[in-house]
Amino acid sequence: MKLPRKTRLRALSLGVVAVSGALALTACGSDDTSDGPGNSDSSSKAAAPEAGSIDCADAKGELLASGSSAQQNAIDAWVKNFTAACKDVRINYKPDGSGAGVTAFLQGQTAFAGSDSALKPEEIAKSKEVCKDSQAIDLPMVGGPIAIGYNVPGVDHLVLDAKTLAHIFDGKIAKWDDAEIKALNPDAKLPGTKIQAFHRSDESGTTDNFTKYLKAVAPDDWKYEGGKAWQAKGGQSASGSSGLAQQVKGTAGAISYFELSYAKGGISTVDIKTKAAEPVKATTENASKAIAAAKVVGTGKDLSLQLDYNPTADGAYPITLVTYEIACEKGNKAATLPAAKSFLNYIASEDGQGILADAGYAPIPDEIATKVRDTVKTLS
Repeated sequence: MKLPRKTRLRALSLGVVAVSGALALTACGSDDTSDGPGNSDSSSKAAAPEAGSIDCADAKGELLASGSSAQQNAIDAWVKNFTAACKDVRINYKPDGSGAGVTAFLQGQTAFAGSDSALKPEEIAKSKEVCKDSQAIDLPMVGGPIAIGYNVPGVDHLVLDAKTLAHIFDGKIAKWDDAEIKALNPDAKLPGTKIQAFHRSDESGTTDNFTKYLKAVAPDDWKYEGGKAWQAKGGQSASGSSGLAQQVKGTAGAISYFELSYAKGGISTVDIKTKAAEPVKATTENASKAIAAAKVVGTGKDLSLQLDYNPTADGAYPITLVTYEIACEKGNKAATLPAAKSFLNYIASEDGQGILADAGYAPIPDEIATKVRDTVKTLS
């Protein structure tokens, strides 16, 4: 008798491995000899997932991928499960940011890229140089809330809205006891501590989504256009989601933005005031409520999504992102294509998506995940 889905999903291992390893030939291009901290070489052994949840087929060899640091914790869990089943495959994911990941992919250095923003038209056009007789496509794989983490001694609960966040990250509010913050937190004992706002130093899809939220909800207060590169003046910077989380954890008065899983180390997160009756907490469940309303706007086999940054539903967390795995539709390298397809199919499967909530992420809605699986099967 087949076990219920929830029971099967609990059986999956959520172990995380992150060690450095050799970089090898990849599905869409040439060798990459770069190296640096954060590389995830997942060739080590792990408890195998449920039999049948991963189809290794002809998967073998080494795959190099890079990009979004927001999805690193999900990638680590996925890779550990996958390589436990497919022992002839090594996967090395370098979480160097969405911008760097897309650049490396377009230069033919990686099998796929992780990006928290869909490809731009000019990037799709350039991808035709590495995807023979084809182009790159966006495959949504990971959803989740962008948490606003803060470190204000004595303040365990904090509510902010888009307007106030825009003023904080644009340097217009300098101290935590500012009247604008007090109005949203009348019962909090806010200190006169200086606000230390941190943003990403590297090009990041998390930055893109966060600033799109500010632009969509508080256009009169956030005058900058969205993009992977931080545009506002002032503030301090750090590399990667992990870098921002470390700064918030170690700096009194700090505030920043990063994927929720990076707040698990004891970082307090802001509740966001929306059009709903009550402020909304940054949880995977609340992010799922917002992501469920996303619409596919990509053409052909591209599955890029349009997110609603200003939801009205109760409990829908407004600052969300979707991370895409970006791959060639056709023209992939024959030697590593089976491994790339097998891995992408697993992470889009019910079992692959099923481990996301426990890792601090939101699964992609079933309707969209089904389209992703169907598309992965056609990669060639």
